[in-house]
Amino acid sequence: MPEQTKVTRFEQVVLPHLDSAYNLARWLMHNDQDAEDLVQEAYLRAFKFFDGFRGGNSRAWLLTIVRHTCYSRLQLNRAAEFSTVFDEELHSAGCETYNPERLLLQQIDQQQLRAALEDLPVVFREVVILRDLEGLTYKEIAVVAGIPLGTVMSRLARAHKRLQVDLAERMSKER
Repeated sequence: MPEQTKVTRFEQVVLPHLDSAYNLARWLMHNDQDAEDLVQEAYLRAFKFFDGFRGGNSRAWLLTIVRHTCYSRLQLNRAAEFSTVFDEELHSAGCETYNPERLLLQQIDQQQLRAALEDLPVVFREVVILRDLEGLTYKEIAVVAGIPLGTVMSRLARAHKRLQVDLAERMSKER
């Protein structure tokens, strides 16, 4: 395909998913600057191989590239992140949106949730991010992560259980 047509099509199909790409990279890398670098690298890879994209879910296709790019970097720099043994609703603002006490409690809750998510092993964290924050279906997550559908469901269940236990422990320590 001519270069200008490729650029235009790429911008229309892939560029709208920049926020999702950054979100996944940020959660996998634990670092804003690394996430920005890796999203840029992933977009370059996506553009390079865009001729091979045959339509379908461009968001899942891009997130797969982002995931592989992040994992490549993690394998180089953070081998310990992958050595984790694989073993066994958020609040709403309600009507008191501007109540300072409620806002402070929400901020604390968000900080605890963020800390609990960051403490999850990467294999659990990625399925939670893809499902709960990015809204991908189980099938789309299976494609992005390159794992069977049953593994997606079990990892998600285990991740939610770990989050529940971790958040309960954090709450009990505050009392």
